Amino acid sequence: MPRPKFDYSLDYAHLDLRAHPELYRVGVGEQGVLLVQPYKSELLPHWRFATPEAAHKSSETIYAMFLEYLRAGDFVGADMARKFLQMGFTRARRYANHQGGKKYDGPVPADKKGQSGAHGRRELPRQPEDPVKAESARIFKAKWDQAEANEQYARLKREHRERYD
Repeated sequence: MPRPKFDYSLDYAHLDLRAHPELYRVGVGEQGVLLVQPYKSELLPHWRFATPEAAHKSSETIYAMFLEYLRAGDFVGADMARKFLQMGFTRARRYANHQGGKKYDGPVPADKKGQSGAHGRRELPRQPEDPVKAESARIFKAKWDQAEANEQYARLKREHRERYD
């Protein structure tokens, strides 16, 4: 049975998902990472990947926040921190592969903003790999893997899905 997708129809600008975790859906990958409050406001200021030094500090800070959310029993917060770690990896990889970070030609269609994928656009050719961004990606990937392997996170994710999906 397919899992419910992230619900883009909710008014995330005015919704506190710490107070209403029942409305949160994990979705696929990074879905909702830049929408879900109050976590976006808590995590985004720490998210940096331009250099390996920035990526190291950022990933360590976000992973520490991930652990704090787990200590508080806050699955939504932990999942959002995990998504920020994943996004650090994917964005750094995009910049490692595509100068300027532009992966597709043309703008994202208005009805597809906030969703992942090419949406009918053509992927631009890859450039020679930027070793600085590749190292930033490796740093984020290690922390993302750590978060995914956390047994408490896996248990809370399973419990959240059983309760609300």
